[in-house]
Amino acid sequence: MQSNNPVFRRSEEFQNGGNAYGNQAYSGGGAAYPGYGQGQQPANDYAQWNDGGTTSPVDTGRRMTIDSVVQSTGITLGVVLVAAFATWFLTPPITGSEPDVGPLIAAMSIGSLAAFALSMVNSFKRVVSVPLVLAFAVAEGIALGALSKFFDALFSTPDSGNIVLQAVLGTMAAFAGTLAAYKFFDIKVGQKFRTFVIAAVFGMIGLSLMELVLGMFNNQLGLFGFGALGMLTAIVGLVLGVFMLILDFDFVEQGIANGIPERESWRAAFAMTVSLVWIYTNLLRLLAILNQD
Repeated sequence: MQSNNPVFRRSEEFQNGGNAYGNQAYSGGGAAYPGYGQGQQPANDYAQWNDGGTTSPVDTGRRMTIDSVVQSTGITLGVVLVAAFATWFLTPPITGSEPDVGPLIAAMSIGSLAAFALSMVNSFKRVVSVPLVLAFAVAEGIALGALSKFFDALFSTPDSGNIVLQAVLGTMAAFAGTLAAYKFFDIKVGQKFRTFVIAAVFGMIGLSLMELVLGMFNNQLGLFGFGALGMLTAIVGLVLGVFMLILDFDFVEQGIANGIPERESWRAAFAMTVSLVWIYTNLLRLLAILNQD
């Protein structure tokens, strides 16, 4: 059975051949992992590649490990942070009665569009590309740096504190809490859960695109604004972000157990970066709604 996660389903190792998510049972306390096939196959039997009908020799290289996932994710998030800080400090400050927000809006727009395009490419690319993952991280960092500076200028006050820092700490807490819950409560991810989360995520993306189109005609519904509907979608977005992390943790655990190649650590890093950015942006918007006058 193939994964419904568009990030992982493009990987041959996650869906085809032995040790892939599509065919191998995953042992949890001696029992087969629900939602996956029952056929146990050798650790190296995952040689089928979608490269024009050719078949590669069996990969005998290094396998993905927790260390490789942590390293790849750390590098990806580090690039996001560096790009965000650079954007924050290189754009003009938002001060005075008529601040120059043009460069900030340009950075948000260009960074967001580039990040969205690269996220689609990375999500549906069969063989993970490290340069494309890092390019996504740069574009996402530019967009986040501009967005964070804009929200900080509008909503951070002496009484409410720095909402950007609060959102960063909240995102870190969400990651740690979700990981702890996943491990300590031995959460099992089933097919219905995957289908629901991915459908809900694409539904939210569809709604945001609809709001963007309606905004061009000044007919927005306020789904992603700062009113009651905006608060509702921010809360739903936070919950979905946590669910996305659960899917990420499940795929990493499965991939390590199935002995997939080390390069797939970058696919996992990309997926977790997307989930963390999703959580951060929704948490930042929620804090802005709660702190507005």
